[in-house]
Amino acid sequence: MKHLLISFFLYACFSPSVLHGQSVVVLKLEGMVDPASADYLQHGIEQAQDQHAECVVVQLNTPGGLLTSTRAIVRSFLESEIPIVVYVSPGGAHAGSAGAFITMAAHIAAMAPGTNIGAAHPVDMQGKTDSVMNEKVTNDAAAFIRTIAEKRKRNLAWAEEAVRESKAITETEALQKNVIDCIAKNLDSLLIQIDGKQVETAAGIRTIHTRGSSVHVIEMDFTEKFLDTLSDPNITYILFMLGIFGLLFELYNPGLIFPGIVGVVSMTLALYSMQTLPINYAGLGLIVFGVILFVLEIKITSHGMLTAGGILSLILGSLMLIRVHSALEVVELSWSVVALTVIATAAFFIFLIGLGLRAQRLKPVNGQEAIIGMTGETAEVLNPSGTIHIRGEIWNAVSISGKIARGTPVRVVRIENLTLSVEPLPQTKE
Repeated sequence: MKHLLISFFLYACFSPSVLHGQSVVVLKLEGMVDPASADYLQHGIEQAQDQHAECVVVQLNTPGGLLTSTRAIVRSFLESEIPIVVYVSPGGAHAGSAGAFITMAAHIAAMAPGTNIGAAHPVDMQGKTDSVMNEKVTNDAAAFIRTIAEKRKRNLAWAEEAVRESKAITETEALQKNVIDCIAKNLDSLLIQIDGKQVETAAGIRTIHTRGSSVHVIEMDFTEKFLDTLSDPNITYILFMLGIFGLLFELYNPGLIFPGIVGVVSMTLALYSMQTLPINYAGLGLIVFGVILFVLEIKITSHGMLTAGGILSLILGSLMLIRVHSALEVVELSWSVVALTVIATAAFFIFLIGLGLRAQRLKPVNGQEAIIGMTGETAEVLNPSGTIHIRGEIWNAVSISGKIARGTPVRVVRIENLTLSVEPLPQTKE
């Protein structure tokens, strides 16, 4: 009995699960798969390894994202020395497109009731399906997911169908087809189900002890959230347009400073974000060309032709700006963002053009041109030259209609070399 108690005590003290506190690290991947979310997951896995956690649970809900970022996440899963559990949750969540790759790459894949997994079938902004994209990229993606399925001993045939035929299935079907390992209604249920399972990590076979584990949630830090926001193509598009307008304001009104600062900061952030997105530079060029046409409309009278060209270029450029290379990549601009931006830009420049036209029709209120047509009174006899009083000032004047007596009301006809040419008003004309 004494030996039994001592053995139990030693086991309790030196059991790995006790030594390491049986902690489970939870990471949350919601929204688009992009470079920021890939970095977040990689850093989270590193922290979990430093904390000697039992496993990492990735709560997943994504429509998909960039394949380059997906490859980075899958690579970190395959190279991880700590078990990775991907849990598609909560109910209604979706592991779409890139999310299917990530789920199948986990050591243990689980789904909540009411969820689904599979490649989405997105439609681009011109209304054409992405299935007509480059076949080479599709073949590469199919080979990639077959490699993952083979490594994790999952359904190879369905994995390829998910890529080539955009197949999507429910959590029940996924369990039946050996795409996932279990269905769990919540995180606690998941931790109970996977307790005691053995998985093969990069460091070898490992048994997971998760029953009663403490859960440590690692959220994105400020920098990761900020970069994740910048990776949104709609934010990138808005920042780019703000950058253009800010720089234009500063160039046309040097010294305002604030528009210049906003323009430079917005343009810098937009260009940084564009490095992470599949940008079509032909579309980018059309957007810039459209803004140039709007600016020219202010300078050149084209009766609206330049404005129409600017609107058309801005619309086409916006539609072409994001170019994905595969149906598995889900990155696009929102129609509403494009429409509002084009309408606001066109309305702004049309407003400026209207102000310019009204200003051209106004009579000058200062300078030499403003004095033409004004009336005054002769300060002395004009025969034909002399001086006149006008607006409380004394001007040299020349009569264009003969001798004019002193004190006679006159009107300015023209001005030359600071000398006014005048004529008497009709009712006082000699």
